[in-house]
Amino acid sequence: MKEAMLYQKLDNGRVQCNLCAHRCKINPGKRGICGVRENQGGTLVTLVYGKSISAAVDPIEKKPLYHYLPGTSAFSIATVGCNFRCAFCQNADISQAPKESRDLGRWARDLPPERVVHLAEAYQCASIAYTYTEPTVFFEYAYDTAVIATQHGLKNIFVTNGYMTPEALDTIGENLHAANVDLKSFRDEFYRKICGGRLQPVLDSIRKMHEMGVWVEVTTLVIPGHNDGDDEFKGIAEFLVSVDPDIPWHLSRFVPHYKMRDVPSTPVSTLHRAAEIGYDAGLHYVYVGNVPGDQYEHTRCPRCGETVIYRIGYNVRLNLKGQNCPKCGSRLAIVI
Repeated sequence: MKEAMLYQKLDNGRVQCNLCAHRCKINPGKRGICGVRENQGGTLVTLVYGKSISAAVDPIEKKPLYHYLPGTSAFSIATVGCNFRCAFCQNADISQAPKESRDLGRWARDLPPERVVHLAEAYQCASIAYTYTEPTVFFEYAYDTAVIATQHGLKNIFVTNGYMTPEALDTIGENLHAANVDLKSFRDEFYRKICGGRLQPVLDSIRKMHEMGVWVEVTTLVIPGHNDGDDEFKGIAEFLVSVDPDIPWHLSRFVPHYKMRDVPSTPVSTLHRAAEIGYDAGLHYVYVGNVPGDQYEHTRCPRCGETVIYRIGYNVRLNLKGQNCPKCGSRLAIVI
């Protein structure tokens, strides 16, 4: 156990956690919504520091990040816990584990920050991704790892629901280099009913990350009957354009899972319609995910249409001159 960062002491032994937008007020002996931060006698502690539930080498495209270090590998880590309760979660077995048992150590193995960085280097990864669950809830672990990783020349990536506070982003600061943010819907009702959160903090995080110089890509899992309306697609696309039209938008195909097994998979035609809405709104890069071989997997130059990155699943072939289009010479929004 380790004392938490970003919390304040209140009256009667209570504490307030200021890592995520829930800003939980926690009584002595109780835990926050995430289930991994506990008030122990007026001190907030993290129960998952250095306790990895998963560690793997992934293609960076799996995050998904298509415009940041394409073709490289990311060493990916996670702990149990999440500050959301999404009914469609693809990793519910680990994200919701603290709601099943208070004994969090039963699933994890010790993997301290120094060891994470050593393994990332040993496997010749260009980056470390804090992913699978929600990095905000294991912030202290991610932060300490990220600081060491930066010192070793590795990049740090959050795959996140974006529900962190501005204070959390300011704290990790220059040690966060890229992020894929799940923008699950453009309706607050969806967030409240299906995820257990609110929309506005996610929008604020996307904008703030971009202002900080973090490379940002955004993913929307398109769920039939829940967030697949044209107005919703248009709202998300227009918001992203207002931040930066170069932000890549990933439209991911839903497959039945967790508490939404009765919902059908997303028709590919819906994803294509959403992609066209994104382009019509002014986005330069829109992708369809979970459909290997789809026409919207490739990266094309916004100016001349030349294919500059070919993809089939996680197989990647670059057709670039540095960061420029080989045909028209335009500088592209890609970090090599």
